[in-house]
Amino acid sequence: MDNSICQVYEDEIQSLEEEIKLLAEKYEDSQQESTFFSDEILMSIKSFQREFQGGSKGHESPSDLKAQLESLETDLSFLMKFTGIQFTSHSKKTVEQTRNRTVRKHRLSGNCHSLSFQLEFQLLEMQEKENVSAVITDLSIIVESGEDSDVSKFVSSTEEHGNLLTFFRSISSYAEWYEHRRCTFLHFKGKYPDIVTLPEGLLGDYIILRNPKISGFELMIVWKIHIDEEGRTTPVLDLLTKVPEQVLEQKMATTESAPACFRSMLLLFGIETAIENLIKVVGLEK
Repeated sequence: MDNSICQVYEDEIQSLEEEIKLLAEKYEDSQQESTFFSDEILMSIKSFQREFQGGSKGHESPSDLKAQLESLETDLSFLMKFTGIQFTSHSKKTVEQTRNRTVRKHRLSGNCHSLSFQLEFQLLEMQEKENVSAVITDLSIIVESGEDSDVSKFVSSTEEHGNLLTFFRSISSYAEWYEHRRCTFLHFKGKYPDIVTLPEGLLGDYIILRNPKISGFELMIVWKIHIDEEGRTTPVLDLLTKVPEQVLEQKMATTESAPACFRSMLLLFGIETAIENLIKVVGLEK
């Protein structure tokens, strides 16, 4: 194949790789942690493939380049399914460009499971000989997670340090627990509709268990999802009791030990089994 044609393909691939780099945080980790990409990137790959196929009529297709594109598309699709992150829109604007320095402003929006987010940042690229460095500045993040103070603190810390990789990795873990809690509440509400109540709906952080035949007795299961400023996510569950005074006087010890017993069940059986066992106890008539 003519060298000039090969050069065109190489330039196209380099351009595509630069586009991907703009949507992902540069990482240097011994595990080579995954970054996350958007549907727009997959569309760009497909568009390039169409152009490539159309432009290569009458010429021998370079199988190695085609294999690279197919592998890249497969990897990106896997990463998006694995992390739960889907980008819905992306725009960029060149703010400054010189021979060795380029500044572009990016705006991203997307979803991670049932959480929505919006990002805005500037990417400064500096080239020195064959080395290219990239720095993120002016990072602004909005996450629609209600009034969760932990998320607000995490977002503020991430904005201050300009660490997109930490944001994507942590929001993926947080959103996964967020979705797991929602699905668990939905499951038990559907299975035990007369006992389980969701005062704040499926997106709330607690459920109420009541036996309709026992007036005044209820248990509240609180399920918080804690995320610290460094992005570590931890589910925290606890049990609160509301017992009629006459019952409380008769079974004070049992009532007071209920939260500790619930925490023990969580450790022994896991979240779903512990909650279901509690629901079954509440549903007993005596």
